[in-house]
Amino acid sequence: MSNSTIQQITSNSLEHQPIPDKQPKKAKGKEINPFVLMFIVIIIATVLTYVLPAGQYERVEKDGRTIVNPTSFEFVDSSPVGLLDMFSSVHLGMIEGASIILFVFLFGGALGIMQATGALDSLIKFVAARLGTNEKVLIPLMVLIFALLGTLIGSAEDALVYIAIVVPMSIALGFDAMTGFAIVVLGTLSTGFTSGITNPFNVGIAQSIAELPMYSGMELRVAIFVAFYIVTVVYIYFHAMKVKRNPTLGEFGKFKSSAHTEIDLNFKLSKRHLLALLLLLVNFIVLIYGVIKLGWYISEISGLFLMCAIIMGFIGGLSPSKMANGFISGASDMVSGALIIGVAQTILVIFTNGGLLDTILYYTSGLVEQLPPAINALGMFILQMLINFVVPSGSGQAVLTMPIMTPLADLVGMSRQTAVLAFQLGDGLSNMIFPTSGVLMAGLAVAGIPFTKWVKWIFPFFLIQMAVSIIFLIIAQAIKYGPF
Repeated sequence: MSNSTIQQITSNSLEHQPIPDKQPKKAKGKEINPFVLMFIVIIIATVLTYVLPAGQYERVEKDGRTIVNPTSFEFVDSSPVGLLDMFSSVHLGMIEGASIILFVFLFGGALGIMQATGALDSLIKFVAARLGTNEKVLIPLMVLIFALLGTLIGSAEDALVYIAIVVPMSIALGFDAMTGFAIVVLGTLSTGFTSGITNPFNVGIAQSIAELPMYSGMELRVAIFVAFYIVTVVYIYFHAMKVKRNPTLGEFGKFKSSAHTEIDLNFKLSKRHLLALLLLLVNFIVLIYGVIKLGWYISEISGLFLMCAIIMGFIGGLSPSKMANGFISGASDMVSGALIIGVAQTILVIFTNGGLLDTILYYTSGLVEQLPPAINALGMFILQMLINFVVPSGSGQAVLTMPIMTPLADLVGMSRQTAVLAFQLGDGLSNMIFPTSGVLMAGLAVAGIPFTKWVKWIFPFFLIQMAVSIIFLIIAQAIKYGPF
Protein backbone atom coordinates (compact mmCIF):
# COMPACT_ATOMS: atom_id res chain seq x y z
CA MET A 1 0.00 0.00 0.00
CA SER A 2 1.29 3.46 -0.85
CA ASN A 3 1.92 6.04 1.89
CA SER A 4 -0.74 8.34 0.42
CA THR A 5 -3.33 5.57 0.53
CA ILE A 6 -2.47 4.75 4.14
CA GLN A 7 -2.71 8.43 5.10
CA GLN A 8 -6.07 8.72 3.34
CA ILE A 9 -7.51 5.68 5.11
CA THR A 10 -6.15 6.89 8.44
CA SER A 11 -7.57 10.38 7.95
CA ASN A 12 -10.98 9.21 6.75
CA SER A 13 -11.27 6.67 9.56
CA LEU A 14 -10.43 9.13 12.31
CA GLU A 15 -13.09 11.58 11.18
CA HIS A 16 -15.76 9.33 12.69
CA GLN A 17 -13.99 8.42 15.92
CA PRO A 18 -15.09 9.59 19.38
CA ILE A 19 -13.19 12.56 20.79
CA PRO A 20 -9.90 11.34 22.28
CA ASP A 21 -8.88 11.97 25.86
CA LYS A 22 -6.04 14.15 24.63
CA GLN A 23 -4.17 14.82 21.45
CA PRO A 24 -1.22 12.46 21.14
CA LYS A 25 2.24 13.86 20.60
CA LYS A 26 3.74 13.30 17.21
CA ALA A 27 6.54 10.81 17.02
CA LYS A 28 9.93 12.47 16.72
CA GLY A 29 11.60 9.69 14.76
CA LYS A 30 11.58 9.53 11.00
CA GLU A 31 10.20 6.45 9.33
CA ILE A 32 12.43 4.72 6.80
CA ASN A 33 10.58 3.99 3.58
CA PRO A 34 10.84 0.31 2.57
CA PHE A 35 11.83 1.37 -0.95
CA VAL A 36 14.82 3.21 0.52
CA LEU A 37 15.87 0.04 2.33
CA MET A 38 15.44 -1.94 -0.89
CA PHE A 39 17.54 0.52 -2.87
CA ILE A 40 20.29 0.22 -0.27
CA VAL A 41 20.19 -3.54 -0.83
CA ILE A 42 20.44 -2.94 -4.60
CA ILE A 43 23.58 -0.85 -4.05
CA ILE A 44 25.07 -3.51 -1.78
CA ALA A 45 24.26 -6.22 -4.34
CA THR A 46 26.02 -4.18 -7.03
CA VAL A 47 29.11 -3.70 -4.87
CA LEU A 48 29.20 -7.44 -4.12
CA THR A 49 29.56 -8.20 -7.83
CA TYR A 50 33.02 -6.59 -7.54
CA VAL A 51 33.91 -8.42 -4.32
CA LEU A 52 32.58 -11.98 -4.48
CA PRO A 53 33.64 -14.55 -7.08
CA ALA A 54 31.12 -15.51 -9.75
CA GLY A 55 29.92 -19.09 -9.95
CA GLN A 56 27.56 -21.31 -11.87
CA TYR A 57 25.54 -24.50 -11.43
CA GLU A 58 24.26 -26.67 -14.24
CA ARG A 59 20.48 -26.93 -14.33
CA VAL A 60 18.48 -29.77 -15.81
CA GLU A 61 14.78 -30.33 -16.50
CA LYS A 62 13.16 -33.10 -14.46
CA ASP A 63 9.44 -33.87 -14.39
CA GLY A 64 8.66 -30.43 -15.78
CA ARG A 65 10.69 -28.43 -13.27
CA THR A 66 14.21 -27.02 -13.21
CA ILE A 67 16.62 -28.86 -10.89
CA VAL A 68 20.14 -27.80 -9.86
CA ASN A 69 22.86 -30.42 -10.35
CA PRO A 70 24.49 -30.32 -6.87
CA THR A 71 27.89 -31.56 -8.11
CA SER A 72 28.21 -29.17 -11.05
CA PHE A 73 29.22 -25.90 -9.35
CA GLU A 74 32.25 -24.13 -10.74
CA PHE A 75 33.69 -20.64 -10.47
CA VAL A 76 33.58 -18.54 -13.64
CA ASP A 77 34.91 -15.19 -14.77
CA SER A 78 33.46 -12.27 -12.81
CA SER A 79 31.15 -9.83 -14.55
CA PRO A 80 30.73 -6.79 -12.25
CA VAL A 81 27.62 -4.64 -12.68
CA GLY A 82 28.36 -1.03 -13.60
CA LEU A 83 26.58 2.09 -12.33
CA LEU A 84 24.34 2.50 -15.39
CA ASP A 85 23.67 -1.24 -15.44
CA MET A 86 22.53 -1.03 -11.84
CA PHE A 87 19.86 1.54 -12.71
CA SER A 88 18.97 -0.28 -15.92
CA SER A 89 18.37 -3.40 -13.83
CA VAL A 90 15.33 -1.71 -12.28
CA HIS A 91 13.57 -1.75 -15.63
CA LEU A 92 14.72 -5.31 -16.29
CA GLY A 93 13.44 -6.32 -12.87
CA MET A 94 10.03 -4.87 -13.65
CA ILE A 95 9.98 -6.83 -16.91
CA GLU A 96 11.02 -10.07 -15.16
CA GLY A 97 8.29 -9.64 -12.57
CA ALA A 98 5.64 -8.38 -15.02
CA SER A 99 3.36 -11.43 -14.84
CA ILE A 100 3.23 -11.34 -11.05
CA ILE A 101 2.93 -7.54 -10.93
CA LEU A 102 -0.04 -7.62 -13.31
CA PHE A 103 -1.62 -10.43 -11.31
CA VAL A 104 -1.41 -8.30 -8.17
CA PHE A 105 -2.97 -5.31 -9.95
CA LEU A 106 -5.82 -7.38 -11.44
CA PHE A 107 -6.56 -9.13 -8.16
CA GLY A 108 -6.46 -5.83 -6.29
CA GLY A 109 -8.83 -4.26 -8.80
CA ALA A 110 -11.27 -7.14 -8.39
CA LEU A 111 -11.16 -6.69 -4.60
CA GLY A 112 -11.83 -2.97 -5.13
CA ILE A 113 -15.06 -3.76 -6.97
CA MET A 114 -16.09 -6.19 -4.24
CA GLN A 115 -15.45 -3.54 -1.59
CA ALA A 116 -17.47 -1.00 -3.57
CA THR A 117 -20.57 -3.18 -3.39
CA GLY A 118 -20.64 -2.71 0.40
CA ALA A 119 -21.36 -6.41 0.91
CA LEU A 120 -18.36 -7.03 3.17
CA ASP A 121 -19.13 -3.94 5.27
CA SER A 122 -22.71 -5.11 5.66
CA LEU A 123 -21.56 -8.53 6.80
CA ILE A 124 -19.48 -6.99 9.62
CA LYS A 125 -22.37 -4.75 10.72
CA PHE A 126 -24.82 -7.66 10.56
CA VAL A 127 -22.67 -9.83 12.82
CA ALA A 128 -22.21 -6.95 15.28
CA ALA A 129 -25.97 -6.32 15.37
CA ARG A 130 -26.85 -9.95 15.98
CA LEU A 131 -24.13 -10.83 18.49
CA GLY A 132 -23.21 -7.49 20.04
CA THR A 133 -24.26 -8.59 23.53
CA ASN A 134 -22.75 -12.08 23.36
CA GLU A 135 -18.97 -11.70 23.42
CA LYS A 136 -18.46 -15.45 23.78
CA VAL A 137 -19.74 -15.80 20.24
CA LEU A 138 -18.97 -12.33 18.87
CA ILE A 139 -15.19 -12.43 19.33
CA PRO A 140 -14.68 -15.90 17.78
CA LEU A 141 -17.00 -15.12 14.88
CA MET A 142 -15.51 -11.70 14.12
CA VAL A 143 -11.99 -13.15 14.21
CA LEU A 144 -13.16 -15.97 11.91
CA ILE A 145 -14.57 -13.54 9.34
CA PHE A 146 -11.38 -11.50 9.17
CA ALA A 147 -9.22 -14.62 9.21
CA LEU A 148 -11.12 -16.05 6.24
CA LEU A 149 -10.68 -12.79 4.33
CA GLY A 150 -6.94 -12.98 4.97
CA THR A 151 -6.40 -16.65 4.23
CA LEU A 152 -8.66 -16.89 1.18
CA ILE A 153 -8.17 -13.61 -0.71
CA GLY A 154 -5.10 -12.17 0.99
CA SER A 155 -6.81 -9.21 2.66
CA ALA A 156 -4.30 -6.91 4.35
CA GLU A 157 -4.41 -3.20 3.56
CA ASP A 158 -8.14 -3.29 2.87
CA ALA A 159 -8.78 -4.51 6.42
CA LEU A 160 -7.70 -1.10 7.76
CA VAL A 161 -11.10 0.41 7.03
CA TYR A 162 -12.74 -2.00 9.49
CA ILE A 163 -10.58 -0.87 12.41
CA ALA A 164 -12.58 2.37 12.72
CA ILE A 165 -15.76 0.26 12.89
CA VAL A 166 -14.70 -2.59 15.17
CA VAL A 167 -12.64 -0.59 17.70
CA PRO A 168 -15.48 1.76 18.78
CA MET A 169 -17.84 -1.24 18.80
CA SER A 170 -15.48 -3.11 21.14
CA ILE A 171 -15.29 -0.15 23.52
CA ALA A 172 -19.09 0.19 23.51
CA LEU A 173 -19.33 -3.47 24.55
CA GLY A 174 -17.06 -2.90 27.55
CA PHE A 175 -13.74 -3.90 26.01
CA ASP A 176 -10.91 -1.64 24.83
CA ALA A 177 -9.27 -0.42 21.62
CA MET A 178 -6.67 -3.18 21.80
CA THR A 179 -9.42 -5.80 21.64
CA GLY A 180 -11.03 -4.32 18.54
CA PHE A 181 -7.70 -3.72 16.86
CA ALA A 182 -6.56 -7.28 17.57
CA ILE A 183 -9.79 -8.76 16.22
CA VAL A 184 -9.18 -7.11 12.87
CA VAL A 185 -5.39 -7.27 12.58
CA LEU A 186 -4.63 -10.59 14.24
CA GLY A 187 -7.59 -12.14 12.48
CA THR A 188 -6.68 -10.81 9.04
CA LEU A 189 -2.89 -10.92 9.12
CA SER A 190 -1.61 -13.14 11.91
CA THR A 191 -4.16 -15.92 11.42
CA GLY A 192 -5.45 -15.45 7.89
CA PHE A 193 -2.72 -13.99 5.68
CA THR A 194 -0.02 -16.07 7.38
CA SER A 195 -1.79 -19.44 7.06
CA GLY A 196 -2.55 -18.59 3.42
CA ILE A 197 -4.89 -21.42 2.41
CA THR A 198 -5.53 -19.76 -0.96
CA ASN A 199 -3.73 -16.46 -0.38
CA PRO A 200 -2.58 -15.31 -3.83
CA PHE A 201 -0.08 -12.75 -2.55
CA ASN A 202 2.22 -15.04 -0.56
CA VAL A 203 1.51 -18.75 -1.15
CA GLY A 204 0.28 -18.33 -4.73
CA ILE A 205 3.32 -16.35 -5.88
CA ALA A 206 5.83 -18.44 -3.89
CA GLN A 207 4.46 -21.70 -5.28
CA SER A 208 4.54 -20.38 -8.83
CA ILE A 209 8.24 -19.46 -8.44
CA ALA A 210 8.97 -22.84 -6.83
CA GLU A 211 7.24 -24.54 -9.79
CA LEU A 212 4.72 -26.18 -7.46
CA PRO A 213 1.10 -26.80 -8.45
CA MET A 214 -0.93 -23.76 -7.45
CA TYR A 215 -2.34 -24.05 -3.92
CA SER A 216 -1.00 -27.59 -3.51
CA GLY A 217 -0.46 -28.81 0.06
CA MET A 218 -3.67 -27.10 1.16
CA GLU A 219 -4.48 -29.69 3.83
CA LEU A 220 -1.58 -28.74 6.10
CA ARG A 221 -2.30 -25.04 5.65
CA VAL A 222 -5.89 -25.67 6.77
CA ALA A 223 -4.52 -27.30 9.94
CA ILE A 224 -2.23 -24.31 10.48
CA PHE A 225 -5.20 -21.97 10.01
CA VAL A 226 -7.19 -23.85 12.67
CA ALA A 227 -4.29 -23.82 15.14
CA PHE A 228 -3.61 -20.11 14.61
CA TYR A 229 -7.32 -19.32 14.87
CA ILE A 230 -7.71 -21.09 18.21
CA VAL A 231 -4.63 -19.40 19.67
CA THR A 232 -5.78 -15.99 18.43
CA VAL A 233 -9.33 -16.27 19.78
CA VAL A 234 -8.16 -17.47 23.20
CA TYR A 235 -5.54 -14.70 23.50
CA ILE A 236 -7.98 -11.93 22.51
CA TYR A 237 -10.84 -13.33 24.59
CA PHE A 238 -8.87 -13.49 27.84
CA HIS A 239 -7.64 -9.93 27.33
CA ALA A 240 -11.17 -8.71 26.56
CA MET A 241 -12.61 -10.35 29.69
CA LYS A 242 -9.82 -8.91 31.83
CA VAL A 243 -10.60 -5.41 30.57
CA LYS A 244 -14.32 -5.91 31.03
CA ARG A 245 -13.74 -6.80 34.69
CA ASN A 246 -11.30 -3.94 35.22
CA PRO A 247 -11.35 -1.17 32.54
CA THR A 248 -8.23 0.44 34.04
CA LEU A 249 -6.23 -2.44 32.54
CA GLY A 250 -7.33 -1.56 29.02
CA GLU A 251 -5.64 0.39 26.25
CA PHE A 252 -8.09 2.83 24.65
CA GLY A 253 -5.80 4.62 22.22
CA LYS A 254 -7.40 7.82 20.98
CA PHE A 255 -10.77 6.86 22.39
CA LYS A 256 -12.30 7.54 25.78
CA SER A 257 -13.00 4.45 27.86
CA SER A 258 -16.60 5.64 28.04
CA ALA A 259 -16.88 6.20 24.30
CA HIS A 260 -20.11 4.87 22.90
CA THR A 261 -20.87 3.75 19.40
CA GLU A 262 -24.45 3.10 18.41
CA ILE A 263 -24.96 -0.44 17.15
CA ASP A 264 -28.05 -0.81 15.00
CA LEU A 265 -29.56 -3.95 16.47
CA ASN A 266 -32.14 -4.02 13.67
CA PHE A 267 -29.57 -3.99 10.87
CA LYS A 268 -30.32 -6.57 8.20
CA LEU A 269 -28.44 -7.75 5.16
CA SER A 270 -30.08 -6.56 1.97
CA LYS A 271 -30.95 -9.17 -0.63
CA ARG A 272 -28.33 -7.66 -2.94
CA HIS A 273 -25.57 -7.99 -0.37
CA LEU A 274 -26.68 -11.49 0.60
CA LEU A 275 -26.58 -12.63 -3.03
CA ALA A 276 -23.20 -10.96 -3.52
CA LEU A 277 -21.76 -12.78 -0.49
CA LEU A 278 -23.20 -16.10 -1.68
CA LEU A 279 -21.59 -15.52 -5.07
CA LEU A 280 -18.24 -14.89 -3.36
CA LEU A 281 -18.64 -18.20 -1.53
CA VAL A 282 -19.36 -20.00 -4.81
CA ASN A 283 -16.31 -18.28 -6.29
CA PHE A 284 -14.03 -19.93 -3.70
CA ILE A 285 -15.58 -23.33 -4.33
CA VAL A 286 -14.94 -22.96 -8.06
CA LEU A 287 -11.41 -21.69 -7.33
CA ILE A 288 -10.50 -24.73 -5.24
CA TYR A 289 -11.94 -27.08 -7.86
CA GLY A 290 -10.11 -25.26 -10.64
CA VAL A 291 -6.66 -25.32 -9.05
CA ILE A 292 -6.94 -28.93 -7.85
CA LYS A 293 -8.73 -30.59 -10.76
CA LEU A 294 -8.05 -28.30 -13.73
CA GLY A 295 -4.55 -27.05 -12.89
CA TRP A 296 -5.49 -23.37 -12.93
CA TYR A 297 -2.68 -20.85 -12.60
CA ILE A 298 -2.46 -17.11 -11.90
CA SER A 299 -4.13 -16.11 -15.20
CA GLU A 300 -7.20 -18.25 -14.54
CA ILE A 301 -7.34 -17.24 -10.88
CA SER A 302 -7.19 -13.51 -11.60
CA GLY A 303 -9.75 -13.97 -14.39
CA LEU A 304 -12.12 -15.84 -12.07
CA PHE A 305 -11.97 -13.14 -9.41
CA LEU A 306 -12.39 -10.36 -11.95
CA MET A 307 -15.47 -12.07 -13.39
CA CYS A 308 -16.87 -12.66 -9.90
CA ALA A 309 -16.25 -9.03 -8.94
CA ILE A 310 -18.06 -7.69 -12.00
CA ILE A 311 -21.07 -9.95 -11.37
CA MET A 312 -21.06 -8.88 -7.71
CA GLY A 313 -20.99 -5.30 -8.90
CA PHE A 314 -24.14 -5.76 -10.98
CA ILE A 315 -25.84 -7.63 -8.11
CA GLY A 316 -24.86 -4.81 -5.75
CA GLY A 317 -26.43 -2.24 -8.04
CA LEU A 318 -23.18 -0.61 -9.17
CA SER A 319 -23.09 1.17 -12.49
CA PRO A 320 -20.28 0.28 -14.92
CA SER A 321 -18.58 3.58 -14.06
CA LYS A 322 -18.68 2.83 -10.32
CA MET A 323 -17.29 -0.62 -10.95
CA ALA A 324 -14.48 0.90 -13.01
CA ASN A 325 -13.76 3.39 -10.22
CA GLY A 326 -13.76 0.54 -7.70
CA PHE A 327 -11.34 -1.39 -9.87
CA ILE A 328 -9.00 1.59 -10.16
CA SER A 329 -9.20 2.24 -6.41
CA GLY A 330 -8.43 -1.39 -5.59
CA ALA A 331 -5.57 -1.54 -8.08
CA SER A 332 -4.11 1.73 -6.78
CA ASP A 333 -3.99 0.25 -3.27
CA MET A 334 -1.65 -2.39 -4.68
CA VAL A 335 0.84 0.05 -6.25
CA SER A 336 3.36 -0.17 -3.41
CA GLY A 337 3.18 -3.95 -3.17
CA ALA A 338 3.34 -4.40 -6.94
CA LEU A 339 6.29 -2.07 -7.40
CA ILE A 340 8.25 -3.69 -4.61
CA ILE A 341 7.98 -6.96 -6.54
CA GLY A 342 9.84 -5.34 -9.43
CA VAL A 343 12.40 -3.81 -7.06
CA ALA A 344 13.00 -7.21 -5.45
CA GLN A 345 13.37 -8.72 -8.90
CA THR A 346 16.00 -6.04 -9.61
CA ILE A 347 18.21 -7.50 -6.88
CA LEU A 348 17.94 -10.91 -8.52
CA VAL A 349 18.77 -9.42 -11.93
CA ILE A 350 21.95 -7.89 -10.47
CA PHE A 351 22.94 -11.12 -8.73
CA THR A 352 22.28 -13.10 -11.92
CA ASN A 353 24.10 -10.73 -14.27
CA GLY A 354 26.98 -10.50 -11.81
CA GLY A 355 27.19 -14.29 -11.50
CA LEU A 356 26.51 -14.22 -7.76
CA LEU A 357 23.17 -16.03 -7.48
CA ASP A 358 24.72 -19.50 -7.71
CA THR A 359 27.71 -18.42 -5.60
CA ILE A 360 25.36 -17.41 -2.78
CA LEU A 361 23.52 -20.70 -3.21
CA TYR A 362 26.78 -22.66 -3.14
CA TYR A 363 28.10 -21.14 0.08
CA THR A 364 24.68 -21.21 1.79
CA SER A 365 24.14 -24.88 0.98
CA GLY A 366 27.63 -25.65 2.26
CA LEU A 367 26.73 -24.13 5.63
CA VAL A 368 23.50 -26.05 6.11
CA GLU A 369 23.90 -29.35 4.28
CA GLN A 370 25.37 -31.08 7.35
CA LEU A 371 22.43 -30.08 9.54
CA PRO A 372 19.24 -32.14 10.02
CA PRO A 373 16.55 -31.17 7.50
CA ALA A 374 14.21 -29.97 10.26
CA ILE A 375 16.87 -27.50 11.40
CA ASN A 376 17.26 -26.34 7.81
CA ALA A 377 13.55 -25.53 7.67
CA LEU A 378 13.77 -23.58 10.93
CA GLY A 379 16.79 -21.70 9.60
CA MET A 380 14.82 -20.67 6.50
CA PHE A 381 11.95 -19.63 8.76
CA ILE A 382 14.16 -17.33 10.85
CA LEU A 383 15.90 -15.95 7.76
CA GLN A 384 12.59 -15.08 6.12
CA MET A 385 11.53 -13.25 9.28
CA LEU A 386 14.67 -11.13 9.21
CA ILE A 387 14.37 -10.39 5.49
CA ASN A 388 10.82 -9.14 6.06
CA PHE A 389 12.24 -6.15 7.96
CA VAL A 390 13.75 -4.91 4.70
CA VAL A 391 11.09 -6.29 2.35
CA PRO A 392 7.78 -5.85 4.21
CA SER A 393 5.75 -7.31 1.37
CA GLY A 394 4.72 -10.94 1.08
CA SER A 395 4.76 -10.93 -2.70
CA GLY A 396 7.99 -8.91 -2.89
CA GLN A 397 9.71 -11.21 -0.43
CA ALA A 398 8.54 -14.27 -2.36
CA VAL A 399 10.02 -12.89 -5.57
CA LEU A 400 13.31 -12.04 -3.83
CA THR A 401 13.89 -15.18 -1.78
CA MET A 402 12.19 -18.14 -3.46
CA PRO A 403 14.56 -18.23 -6.48
CA ILE A 404 17.32 -18.91 -3.91
CA MET A 405 15.37 -20.96 -1.38
CA THR A 406 13.90 -23.30 -4.00
CA PRO A 407 17.18 -24.74 -5.29
CA LEU A 408 18.61 -24.58 -1.76
CA ALA A 409 15.79 -26.86 -0.62
CA ASP A 410 16.66 -29.27 -3.44
CA LEU A 411 20.34 -29.27 -2.44
CA VAL A 412 19.80 -29.96 1.28
CA GLY A 413 17.06 -32.55 0.87
CA MET A 414 14.09 -30.41 1.85
CA SER A 415 10.85 -30.37 -0.11
CA ARG A 416 10.07 -27.20 -2.02
CA GLN A 417 6.68 -27.10 -0.35
CA THR A 418 8.40 -26.92 3.05
CA ALA A 419 10.53 -24.04 1.79
CA VAL A 420 7.35 -22.19 0.77
CA LEU A 421 5.86 -22.91 4.21
CA ALA A 422 8.97 -21.51 5.92
CA PHE A 423 8.63 -18.39 3.78
CA GLN A 424 4.94 -17.76 4.46
CA LEU A 425 5.25 -18.32 8.22
CA GLY A 426 8.38 -16.19 8.57
CA ASP A 427 6.88 -13.38 6.51
CA GLY A 428 3.48 -13.44 8.20
CA LEU A 429 4.58 -13.55 11.83
CA SER A 430 7.11 -10.73 11.50
CA ASN A 431 4.44 -8.42 10.07
CA MET A 432 3.06 -8.19 13.60
CA ILE A 433 6.17 -6.71 15.25
CA PHE A 434 8.29 -4.90 12.65
CA PRO A 435 7.81 -1.11 12.36
CA THR A 436 8.53 -1.34 8.62
CA SER A 437 5.14 -3.03 8.12
CA GLY A 438 3.00 -0.29 6.58
CA VAL A 439 -0.26 -2.11 7.33
CA LEU A 440 0.57 -2.50 11.02
CA MET A 441 1.72 1.08 11.49
CA ALA A 442 -1.27 2.51 9.63
CA GLY A 443 -3.64 0.37 11.66
CA LEU A 444 -2.07 1.50 14.93
CA ALA A 445 -2.48 5.10 13.77
CA VAL A 446 -6.18 4.54 13.12
CA ALA A 447 -6.70 3.00 16.56
CA GLY A 448 -4.35 5.48 18.26
CA ILE A 449 -2.34 2.70 19.91
CA PRO A 450 1.38 3.46 20.48
CA PHE A 451 3.72 1.01 18.76
CA THR A 452 5.63 0.33 22.00
CA LYS A 453 2.44 -0.63 23.85
CA TRP A 454 1.42 -2.87 20.96
CA VAL A 455 4.75 -4.70 20.97
CA LYS A 456 4.54 -5.24 24.72
CA TRP A 457 1.02 -6.65 24.37
CA ILE A 458 1.65 -8.79 21.29
CA PHE A 459 5.06 -10.26 22.20
CA PRO A 460 3.77 -13.25 24.25
CA PHE A 461 1.35 -14.04 21.43
CA PHE A 462 4.20 -13.74 18.93
CA LEU A 463 6.23 -16.31 20.88
CA ILE A 464 3.24 -18.67 20.97
CA GLN A 465 2.77 -18.39 17.23
CA MET A 466 6.48 -18.99 16.69
CA ALA A 467 6.23 -22.20 18.71
CA VAL A 468 3.21 -23.35 16.71
CA SER A 469 5.02 -22.51 13.46
CA ILE A 470 8.11 -24.48 14.47
CA ILE A 471 5.96 -27.51 15.29
CA PHE A 472 4.32 -27.41 11.87
CA LEU A 473 7.67 -26.95 10.11
CA ILE A 474 9.02 -30.04 11.86
CA ILE A 475 5.86 -31.92 10.87
CA ALA A 476 6.22 -30.74 7.29
CA GLN A 477 9.76 -32.03 7.08
CA ALA A 478 8.86 -35.33 8.77
CA ILE A 479 6.02 -36.08 6.32
CA LYS A 480 8.02 -34.80 3.32
CA TYR A 481 5.41 -32.13 2.69
CA GLY A 482 4.85 -32.12 -1.02
CA PRO A 483 4.07 -32.99 -3.73
CA PHE A 484 7.79 -32.24 -3.95
